[in-house]
Amino acid sequence: MTDAGITRFFRRTLCPLFLLVCCPPVVILVWYTNVSLGGSLSALYHLISEVGLFSTIYSIWSPVFFGSVAAWKMLLIFGVTQLILMRFIPGKVFYGPVTPQGNVPVYKDNGITCFAITLAVFCLGGYVFHFFSPTIIYDHFGELLGALNIFSLFFCLFLYLKGRFNPSSSDAGSSSNPIFDYYWGTELYPKIFGWDVKVFVNCRFALIGWSLIILSFAAKQHELYGLSDAMVASVLLQLIYLTKFFFWETGYLGSLDIMHNRTGFYICWGCLVWLPCIYTSATMYLVNHPIRLGVFWFSAIVLFGAFSIMLNYFADRQRQQVRAMNGECKVWSKKPSLIVATYVTEKGEKKESLLLASGFWGISRHFHYVPELLGAFCWTLPCLFSSFLPYFYVTFLAILLIDRAIRDDKKCAKKYGNDWNKYCERVPYKIIPFVF
Repeated sequence: MTDAGITRFFRRTLCPLFLLVCCPPVVILVWYTNVSLGGSLSALYHLISEVGLFSTIYSIWSPVFFGSVAAWKMLLIFGVTQLILMRFIPGKVFYGPVTPQGNVPVYKDNGITCFAITLAVFCLGGYVFHFFSPTIIYDHFGELLGALNIFSLFFCLFLYLKGRFNPSSSDAGSSSNPIFDYYWGTELYPKIFGWDVKVFVNCRFALIGWSLIILSFAAKQHELYGLSDAMVASVLLQLIYLTKFFFWETGYLGSLDIMHNRTGFYICWGCLVWLPCIYTSATMYLVNHPIRLGVFWFSAIVLFGAFSIMLNYFADRQRQQVRAMNGECKVWSKKPSLIVATYVTEKGEKKESLLLASGFWGISRHFHYVPELLGAFCWTLPCLFSSFLPYFYVTFLAILLIDRAIRDDKKCAKKYGNDWNKYCERVPYKIIPFVF
């Protein structure tokens, strides 16, 4: 086998297989360490040293592996509710970018309304009418992760087969490697009975679910110890981030992530299992650590975190606005510096795209990742530094965004050719100016 063949085998088979096998138990270990070991990685290490890795995973995972009746009911109610809201809440129609096969995705801009309705229903049901305890998600979280894992693995198999034999559009295909196709997906924009799977999984189930999870974690801390200002700071910043996301949902659905990533294990399992546990892990840690920050540090963390989140929003909005107005606007009170990049679709159609090289996008090609990382760091900072575990998400996010920046640059170089080289000459840094 040639060097290129070995590299391809590693990237297309070994790496996906490793993630398929290792990610599910990591989620369970993160949950268990936070709720049963006080968030202590040293305690987890001692446990593994005593009984072995596989015995530890088995003893922790087996009671929640298939979830529970309560967990499945909760997921069913939440999932059906989001599907109903997606379909029936009114919203302006908008169009995504043209796909490689020349298709144009059609969306409904009702995410912020669905988000607000879900939060209101959860708070009214849990705090006002007492239909359920607001701690219900924390109390059943291990079972929920077990049920989500089982569902997601089979759902990804269903999507793999659907893309092979009954795709929703021409943006589908197979690499003839079942492991990679299961991991990466076989369809770009699958639909089931008219529902957009990618929007449902990424935005409605995962991100709206994120908000309910952290509210339940806060309720649990309040029940056990009283609500700490550290928990308030962390939850508040995450809710600001999620609110920002749904205001900008139309921009996200036009991002490179949505445009190029197919719908398989990477997206579906990642959003349905990895995100609920790992993205909320700082708040999960705080449940049993009622840290008191004091007025100064609480205010400093919240203000700087909110500033970072809004900076991320304004950077994304700036590029979106320039493209929507075809460059006929001002960026930082000046005419925007633009490169008109041409590309050819897989159908041979010649298209143009505007590359913004001023404003935030003149600082670096992926400047918006800097405030996104700072925002995540700020809602983790209330955990202080007794354990590394709360910072696992920030570390993961940094690796993810760096990898994404590298992958996006490669995609753009392939798509735009020499026009992308001109853009890189004008904006030489990927993320952090003068550093990377």
